[in-house]
Amino acid sequence: MALTKQTITDKIEIVGPYNHVQVREAIQVLEDGNVISQSYHRYVVAPTDDYSSRDAKVQAVCDAVFTADVVQAYQAHLAAQEVAA
Repeated sequence: MALTKQTITDKIEIVGPYNHVQVREAIQVLEDGNVISQSYHRYVVAPTDDYSSRDAKVQAVCDAVFTADVVQAYQAHLAAQEVAA
C-alpha cells in the first residue's frame, strides 16, 4: 500500500476584460495508483503578475493572452484606480 500525492492543473479559464487567467488545481491522494481523496485549490494570474514558476500549461496560456496591449490597458486601469482612491 503506497500513498502518493499529486497536483494536477485541471482547469484554466480566461476571465474579465483584462484576460485574468483563473486556474484550478486538483490535489489528489493516491493509493496504489487509485485516487482515494481529492481537493481543489484555485488562484488567479493577473496580466502584471510573475507567472514564471507556474505550471507550463498556465505559462503558455498567460503568454498567449497577456499581449502588450492587454498589459498596458491593465496598468492604465490600476493607475486610474489609484488616482480615484
